[in-house]
Amino acid sequence: MSENQNLLAEQRRALILDEVRRRGGVRVNELTRKLGVSDMTVRRDLDALARQGVLEKVHGGAVPVVEASTHEPGFEAKSGLELSAKEDIARAAAELVTPGGAIALSGGTTTYALAHQLLDVPDLTVVTNSVRVADVFHAAQRSSGPRPGAATVVLTGGVRTPSDSLVGPVADQAIATLHFDLLFLGVHGISLEAGLSTPNLAEAETNRRLVQSARRVVVVADHTKWGTVGLSSFATLEQIDTLVTDSGLGAEEREEISEQLRLVVAGEPVRDTDI
Repeated sequence: MSENQNLLAEQRRALILDEVRRRGGVRVNELTRKLGVSDMTVRRDLDALARQGVLEKVHGGAVPVVEASTHEPGFEAKSGLELSAKEDIARAAAELVTPGGAIALSGGTTTYALAHQLLDVPDLTVVTNSVRVADVFHAAQRSSGPRPGAATVVLTGGVRTPSDSLVGPVADQAIATLHFDLLFLGVHGISLEAGLSTPNLAEAETNRRLVQSARRVVVVADHTKWGTVGLSSFATLEQIDTLVTDSGLGAEEREEISEQLRLVVAGEPVRDTDI
């Protein structure tokens, strides 16, 4: 790839920093396309900015400098990351849903993508603490009008988080009285040691209630979530039935996960051992 000589290094790095702060994180391949420079140039720029202490390098990209365990990016910031992976995961997860079931979707950008994939599954009852997820179903009904088999949506109350999830005592009490067949759970981080975690303490408690109310728990998370640890753990890997992720997950990580739970990699054949 030819270098873009129209931008000085200082200008390029200022653009990179602005992108990181505006979106809550960027990938190297996104920056190479946006700036018209090589992968090596972007990595040198990220190294320079990291030495200045204005951003933090992560696998495949960079994020703002924050206290990692407590930082909670907003919905818009997260929605711009790993878009194709989230769509692949959503399609694979939707195959686990059968008509007429009672399911729950937690907050998150991957569950938001999944909600779009479920619009044509008939006679679902959907419990969610996500304003964004609920609006997907409500918007579909507003645009097409009442139709047979449209989902019945139960939106919990609660206090809104930066991720547009409803959490706290009101949400917890509502969820505790419900029982659903399948929970699709988005996560901030997942690891062998910490299990599932989030930087938001109230959200951790609400997620615990969701897990307790579900017969089966499916985590939907792209590969960048593996190895990330938030402030508060809310479930162990033993409490999870299935992880649906994308092909970016490495072979070593796949082996570790497969020893703990069922692993479904979007776009790849399901192995007999995964069934």
